[in-house]
Amino acid sequence: MPFSLDPVQFALGAIAIAVTVFSGGHALLHKRDPRAALGWLAACVFWPLLGALAYWLFGRNRIRTRALELSERFPGPAVDVRSPGDHAVATTVAAGEFAQLARISGVVTGRALLGGNKVTPMRCAEETYPAMLDAIRSAERSVHLATYIFDNDRVGGEFADALASASGRGVDVKVLVDGVGECYSIPRISTVLRKRGVSIRRFLPPSLIPPSVNINLRNHRKILTLDGARAFTGGMNISDRHYTEKPRSRRPVVDLHFSVEGPVVRQMEEIFLADWAFVTGDKHVFDPPEVDRAGSSLCRGVSDGPDEDLDKLKWILLGAISSAEESVQIMTPYFIPDSDLSATLIAAALRGVTVEILLPAKLDIPVVAWATRAHLEPLLEFGVEIRLQPPPFVHTKLLIVDGHYATIGSANLDPRSLRLNFEFNLEIYDRDCATELVAHFEDARDRSRSMTEAEIKGRSLAVRLRDSAAFLFSPYL
Repeated sequence: MPFSLDPVQFALGAIAIAVTVFSGGHALLHKRDPRAALGWLAACVFWPLLGALAYWLFGRNRIRTRALELSERFPGPAVDVRSPGDHAVATTVAAGEFAQLARISGVVTGRALLGGNKVTPMRCAEETYPAMLDAIRSAERSVHLATYIFDNDRVGGEFADALASASGRGVDVKVLVDGVGECYSIPRISTVLRKRGVSIRRFLPPSLIPPSVNINLRNHRKILTLDGARAFTGGMNISDRHYTEKPRSRRPVVDLHFSVEGPVVRQMEEIFLADWAFVTGDKHVFDPPEVDRAGSSLCRGVSDGPDEDLDKLKWILLGAISSAEESVQIMTPYFIPDSDLSATLIAAALRGVTVEILLPAKLDIPVVAWATRAHLEPLLEFGVEIRLQPPPFVHTKLLIVDGHYATIGSANLDPRSLRLNFEFNLEIYDRDCATELVAHFEDARDRSRSMTEAEIKGRSLAVRLRDSAAFLFSPYL
């Protein structure tokens, strides 16, 4: 009996091959991590249509595409910004022994290092939220707030009242909340604020029509700017969970936030308005008032994200650690270093630099804790000191080098922050501010217990297998 091929089967097979080749080729061309490229290529080959569908839903960076579309609609930057004026400083002179790092971050970010700033740490919600609320209530020109989580709880209600009041008296109020982060509480805060006349937008919210589910690519930034002259940033969301002296939650979260005054607020406002333009499609002319010197800190804003800003923060972190001569002090809740970061930390320790890392003893996401442990053995083996902070859960993100340079903000040291999220960090070149942060770090260190190499090597086989399995998924945790 002669062989005959069903035309429908032939057409379906041809389509499957074409989709597989096109999708696999796209992954090879556009994935910068070879492991990710290989994984998606294998998925497309072994599950021809299903793998390709998964790639186009979850593997393609639609944020970069969206950013390019926006730039085509509005040639030039999404935000027109005046020059930084007299506050820009010569990095090779003002940054002293950190001149090379200042040069690196200047090239990477394209932003000037600005003098005349004052950065004030605030150690708990009891100290932070009243200051933020007072600033909103006294704002005369603008209030621009971006946050990942904005819970509709008691403190969320206080912020809603203050924002609605400011909007009612004619202040330009803009609120940007992450589309996934706002879902931590129901009803969503965007519904509450919109009913009260506050201009609020959601960053990449999940939707059924058109279908859009972006679990990754979240806006994790925490920025509040007021009248272009004062700002707040750090790791703190808006939630009752951050109250620790008088807890309002069964699972309180310790964090560090910062009040910022001076010319660098201009950069923070620029970053917020660029995000606003991304979400709304509206171009803004940013013409803030001249800001007087408020202190002695040299500062620079660092935006990082899966669009044109990809890897900027990573290169700055690697440069900062590589420039260390005496000490590197890191505090972070989520620590899943890639090979570059691990090698840089180990190299610093081998050079005789004291490298200390503070992590929470118990994480709120167990699988991340498992993946973290799978990364710690080589660090401990080569002299990196790792300590575990006791409960409550510490959410602070902080890096200090040689008691002079610091970077603070929203980014964790894990792939989600450094590759998948939109983050904001602030560089600080100032010994006085860094000294205050060192004291905070050392106080936390003295209350923490050391993790040993024997402890990591002594895990049972079942635990090691579990941790190693979590390690496989670490690029997506």
